[in-house]
Amino acid sequence: MQENDHKLQQAEGGTEHISDNTKKTLEESPTSDPKSSDDTVSETIENTKSEETASPNPEKGEEEKKADIQDSNEAIDEIDADNAEDAEDTDNEKRHFIPMLDYHSMPMENLVGELQRLIRNEKIQAIGKHVSSIKYEFDQKFQEFLEHKKEEFVSKGGNEVDFKYNSVAKRQFNEVYSDYREKRDHYYKQLEQTLKSNLQKRLEIIEQLKGLIDVEEDINTTYKNFKELQENWKNAGPVPRASYNDVWRTYHHHMEIFYDFLHLNRELRDLDFKHNLEEKLKLVERAEALVNEPDLGKAFRELQTLHKIWKEDIGPVAKEQREEVWDRFSNATKAMHQRRQEHFQELEKVYEKNLEKKQDIIAEIANIAENVTDNHRALQQQIKQVEALRDSFFKAGKVPQKVNEETWSAFKEAVRKFNRNKNAFYKNQKKEQHKNLEKKRALLELALSLKDSDDWNTSTPEMKRIQSEWKKIGHVPRKYSDKIWNEFKNACNHYFNRLHAEKNDAHKEEYQNLEKKTACLERLRAFKLSGNTDKDLETLKKFLAEWKSYGHIPYNKKHINGKFNKIMDALFNKLGISKQESELLKYGNKVQELAKTEDNRAIGNERVFIRRKIDESKSEIRQLENNLQFFSNDSEDNPLVQEVINNIEKQKEALQTWKEKLKKLNILENKINREIEEEDSYEEE
Repeated sequence: MQENDHKLQQAEGGTEHISDNTKKTLEESPTSDPKSSDDTVSETIENTKSEETASPNPEKGEEEKKADIQDSNEAIDEIDADNAEDAEDTDNEKRHFIPMLDYHSMPMENLVGELQRLIRNEKIQAIGKHVSSIKYEFDQKFQEFLEHKKEEFVSKGGNEVDFKYNSVAKRQFNEVYSDYREKRDHYYKQLEQTLKSNLQKRLEIIEQLKGLIDVEEDINTTYKNFKELQENWKNAGPVPRASYNDVWRTYHHHMEIFYDFLHLNRELRDLDFKHNLEEKLKLVERAEALVNEPDLGKAFRELQTLHKIWKEDIGPVAKEQREEVWDRFSNATKAMHQRRQEHFQELEKVYEKNLEKKQDIIAEIANIAENVTDNHRALQQQIKQVEALRDSFFKAGKVPQKVNEETWSAFKEAVRKFNRNKNAFYKNQKKEQHKNLEKKRALLELALSLKDSDDWNTSTPEMKRIQSEWKKIGHVPRKYSDKIWNEFKNACNHYFNRLHAEKNDAHKEEYQNLEKKTACLERLRAFKLSGNTDKDLETLKKFLAEWKSYGHIPYNKKHINGKFNKIMDALFNKLGISKQESELLKYGNKVQELAKTEDNRAIGNERVFIRRKIDESKSEIRQLENNLQFFSNDSEDNPLVQEVINNIEKQKEALQTWKEKLKKLNILENKINREIEEEDSYEEE
């Protein structure tokens, strides 16, 4: 009794478990072949099923009776299948309490982390269905990802047979899944021999039970032997799930035969029957009360435990009461089955709504795929739209099982079509970029031929024309852009530096500026902080202003600027001024210089430079954050993780600094534009 109460208390703590034993098990279970059991089992199956079939209400029609029997049998078969699985190993029961997460909405990296967590923290025999679901979702997502990469590869001119892709996520998943299979196979290999041995013990007990009615001895001695066999049965251990129900039915069948044989000692038999009836009626009352349990998952887990106690712990009752007490228990089971069926029907309605959402998302992606723009900037927006729709698709929830594959295929085809059309656009754009590359190479050759020319009057206009022509040519392939630009820029700089060197006045002025900056640098080196922060800060600002006031210096002497900035940064740091604040202080002087010149071209160049730096910082942050996702959640103390986190913070600080510089530049430009407008207005008056 206490043991049965303990089992029920465990069941009450359960969470909702939706059995899927009616589906094909995704994971092979190395249990014994049911055909290997003794022939005694198969001979008595049909006879022992009679108690487990509810008697139909005589007032109902024939069809209704059949439906009632079918509903009861379905519910009982489902419970028996779950109990058979639990019977192999008590740790199997823990699978009911491990949450089945929404793996469909998880990205591949998170699926790897969840699989790793399950293997690390849960019993290997309790996570089979979870692992199968994770593997299914990962394989689907990775296949879609791989097809996308293959299309990109082909669109860039690659041959499909040469396509190879090394995925970090896939490699990690294979390693973790291989670890799972190794542990699972080791577990079942050890379990298999034990289960077979226990099955043989139970079959031998059944044979001994059968033999009791043929032994000519005192009935009390026979009854004592019967009780010993019951105790041996109780301690015989788990058997393969495929044999569990058949063995128990056979055992109960021969127990009932033995009780019928006990008519010679009615007192002993009736005492057992009375006890068993009391215990079974308690189970019936518990089962009937479950209809009022609001937590369906908890109710079903308790009902499953009640069936297990009914089968494993309590013997038969008197013949005239067997059908009545079983009917009550079976009807309570049927009522629970109907509740679960209604629950599943409600879930199906939710799945149908999810299906509508996903169909709408697929239609949106298909519409974008049909109308891919021919503009790079607009196409980037479409790419973001499709990515957002993909995320929405995975977060939309489950759909009915019967249309799951069809929905997934339609989604993949819509995304694939968009990628093909997108890649076709960029493939055409690549052709244009290669044409531009040839044009720029021709200009580069011309610039290289003129860079050492001394015919200033002829070469200077030609070099300016080349520079102007360069700007009119569009983009070139990214892998060539930096190299060809640097070569062209160096050729032009080389020519114009030589040209400027010929202009003695300007040349003399640059060296004068260099002398002034050198003197300023020496004074800065000798400067000592007084301890008065405001006073020292004001002095440093004067140094900055003085330095900027001296103007250009010879190109090959510009390293002096780096020395000056290094000393200034050290002094600002001693004053407790952050690197960002010091950068903005120095940049304020540069803005003042630009304001004095009122050179729109110089301001424009500065804007392009800052925007490029902002884009580089954002790109670096995204890359670092992507790298961080490859680490599992419990690895925050890992030095590599800390390094990545620190780098992200540094890049964010740099990004904020560049944004502040852009803001100062915008203020300057707006101010200049207002002054121009005011001057124009004055002239018109």
